[in-house]
Amino acid sequence: MNAANVQIGDWLGLRPPATETEILRIVEGRLAPSAIKRLVALGLQQAEIDAVIIPRRTLQHRRSRREKLTVEESDRVLRAIRVLSLAESIYGNRERALAWLRKPHVRLDGRAPLSLLNTDTGSRIVDELLIQIDDGMFV
Repeated sequence: MNAANVQIGDWLGLRPPATETEILRIVEGRLAPSAIKRLVALGLQQAEIDAVIIPRRTLQHRRSRREKLTVEESDRVLRAIRVLSLAESIYGNRERALAWLRKPHVRLDGRAPLSLLNTDTGSRIVDELLIQIDDGMFV
């Protein structure tokens, strides 16, 4: 089990997933709406959650009906947590990681990395950019 998976478990209030298959089970099992509160506690702003994970009205609807997030919404929560975890490990603290995620980047056509996390492809692009930064290729 790697440090990122331990952090994912801690941040979601779950047993840390040991494998990618366990992460998939978490997503397919659908997260509770309380996972959104955990994202807020990690420093994401409500407007960012609205744009990347789930609109506020949809979230209120899920809560009022005591429904879990959808598989897609759960997947977006995990994406955001994984990228934040990686950025935090590279930049040394959450404040710097969030600042980087919110700042438009020339290599992303002037888009903020956080804005790309609503799709798998976008999150892979952000992951790759973070890995390149960690390797010293870009700042």
